[in-house]
Amino acid sequence: MLLLVIFAPIIAAGFITLGAPARATAFGASLITLLLSSLIFLGIDRTASGFQHLSSFPISPDLHLDFTVGVDGLSVIMILLASLVLLAAVWFTGKIDRYESAFYSCLLLIAAGAIGAFASLNLFFFYAFHELALIPTFLLIGIWGSGNRVRAAWKITIYLALGSFVLLIGLIMLYRAIPPDARTLDMRELQAASSQISPSNQSPIYLLLLFGFGTLISLVPLHTWAPEAYAAAPAPAAMLHAGVLKKFGLYGLLRIALPMLPDAA
Repeated sequence: MLLLVIFAPIIAAGFITLGAPARATAFGASLITLLLSSLIFLGIDRTASGFQHLSSFPISPDLHLDFTVGVDGLSVIMILLASLVLLAAVWFTGKIDRYESAFYSCLLLIAAGAIGAFASLNLFFFYAFHELALIPTFLLIGIWGSGNRVRAAWKITIYLALGSFVLLIGLIMLYRAIPPDARTLDMRELQAASSQISPSNQSPIYLLLLFGFGTLISLVPLHTWAPEAYAAAPAPAAMLHAGVLKKFGLYGLLRIALPMLPDAA
């Protein structure tokens, strides 16, 4: 069920690209996503610890790369939030004068990227899903935005690309700080192995993660992209980015930086 929550918006975006009715398809996919995420939220065992609704598919054993998803009390709330905001964004979208199919496809891909990031338990896919959500954000502002949309699109692109690059360096350093025999991309195993990182090695990694995630959150002084971007963005895009995608940065701090690098934090 969790896999369908992640991939329903992506599949719908594909159908829209192939010629399916854009608004009806997007609304149907967003409604299915919300219903399934609500069932997952209601069905989670609140007395159990660890992750639930686990699914794992090995991709490259040599690289410890598995597509693994699951939810706990924190991630299931974020997935439910993303599903709810997606439905609201599609519902309140007005008439799109040009490239209607591409507009709705971008909305669905933003939501799919955010949900995939919240559900991913593999560090590679955690990062990759977020990048999937950023690309359509730039397109929505640059093509369908208002006011000085080109400047706003370039500004958010530069800021968030820089933040994502610094974040990637921090994640690589975190991975390499683990002893070679314990290195893994599985976030559950990585958290257990992170206790072997010395306090002196934690500080530079934590600063990189704080800078990277902080740029995505728009923490001061890394916040100046947000006012222009949200002023220029079409309302549905601003709803999804501010209401869901921006929370990825805080989620990353709570999921990775704080528990894995406690001394530096």
